[in-house]
Amino acid sequence: MTKQLYQMTIHELNKLLEDKKVSSGEIVESVFKRIESVEEKVHAYITLTYDLAMQHARDADGRILRKEAGFLTGIPLAIKDIICISGVKTTCGSKMLENFIPPYDATVIKKIKSQSAVFAGKTNMDEFAMGSSNETSFFGPARNPWDTERIPGGSSGGSAAAVAADECIASLGSDTGGSIRQPASHCGVVGLKPTYGRVSRFGLIAFASSLDQIGPVTKDVEDAAILLNCISGFDPMDSTSVNREVPDYTKALVKNAKGLTLGIPKEYFVEGLDPEVEKAVRDGIREIEKQGAKIKEISLPHTQYAVAVYYLIAPAEACSNLARYDGVKYGYRSDCKSNLREMYEITRSEGFGPEVKRRIMLGTYALSAGYYDAYYKKASQVRTLICRDFENAFKECDLVVTPTAPAPAYRVGEKISDPLSMYLDDIFTVPANLAGLPCISVPCGFNDKGLPMGLQGIGNLFEEEKVLRCAYCFEQNTDWHLRRPFKDAVSAC
Repeated sequence: MTKQLYQMTIHELNKLLEDKKVSSGEIVESVFKRIESVEEKVHAYITLTYDLAMQHARDADGRILRKEAGFLTGIPLAIKDIICISGVKTTCGSKMLENFIPPYDATVIKKIKSQSAVFAGKTNMDEFAMGSSNETSFFGPARNPWDTERIPGGSSGGSAAAVAADECIASLGSDTGGSIRQPASHCGVVGLKPTYGRVSRFGLIAFASSLDQIGPVTKDVEDAAILLNCISGFDPMDSTSVNREVPDYTKALVKNAKGLTLGIPKEYFVEGLDPEVEKAVRDGIREIEKQGAKIKEISLPHTQYAVAVYYLIAPAEACSNLARYDGVKYGYRSDCKSNLREMYEITRSEGFGPEVKRRIMLGTYALSAGYYDAYYKKASQVRTLICRDFENAFKECDLVVTPTAPAPAYRVGEKISDPLSMYLDDIFTVPANLAGLPCISVPCGFNDKGLPMGLQGIGNLFEEEKVLRCAYCFEQNTDWHLRRPFKDAVSAC
């Protein structure tokens, strides 16, 4: 069957636009018809921007006629609702920012606008990016397109679900502890977290400032490289941005893995890992080996402490970052008029959801006098040990390959009342955030219920090229990334 426009990738549409075989307006119309067809089932978006998208499409078509087009010109993208777009509502999935309209663009948005890309809308997410299932969103959960009774993952669940359901061509998410890679795994798409400092965080509403990073969610690895090319680079507006030359990541995409050594950490293949996930990942490792890579078992001995460390450091940073939401300058404000203290208290009680309140309290406790040394300081010291584990590993190998998530997507409501169980779902993703490393999740199979599973590749600092090369090699020698949900809806459109 001939592909519909909404099913295509950035690089496929770029070629059609370049050859004048299709217009950006036609692509936008195709994507919005698709959204109309499936969004009620998926709930991937919080805000849709059809009028803005058509305006952007007209600008893009003019640019193409003038032969000034870039790779993203005329391509409809979805943006996680934690990244600021001037004049477009940005809620962070929270009542606290339900009506917030930023007066400025995030740096990544400026970069995308400079290529005349199209914004389809802002995607659903866990409130303030705090969650692994998209169930903490004030606007209701996004759903997994492969089974709408299941979670799409989080916190960038809407971004991954929109890409998987073909409700956009690609999207941007943010990753603090796995929030791009885990939903990419659950939704059967590609999710890339760049090295900390590679992509500007200016205009990304902060959760945990030493961990947050913006990255692409795409239909294939080539699109991830294209988007990374566009959003990477030094930004003086972000004090954590690294002034380092950005290579052309698409040049790293080759179909073999010759010369690469893959480290397989024994700590990631332990009791509790779903057997079907383990088989799919080990089969994936064998496929990359067949394409020329060497395989070496390694050890990352402090992996067992990563979740505990993360859930001390991230809430500590969150309680500081979220102190600004007090009802005074912007955001939700309680009607309470008795006194200032009560207004603060009631505003925050009404404006934040249960998970955000839980993390604020955890962070406040960890930073409090008498407990700082026992909790936050100790966690920071163990974080250093986790970083050293990776430093030692990369003396022996080029990449570390692991499962992305310990199990496929679970049912909506299954874990929401058991936060500890949900936190443990991040066990394979948080170590890379603690160490600031680049990593990717690519589809590597489906379980017996037809749910996608992901393989994760972790690289050394600023070695996104190796990460993308390995992922592309695997992808091009398998067909997992070509599968899409909603076949009935596709044929009907």
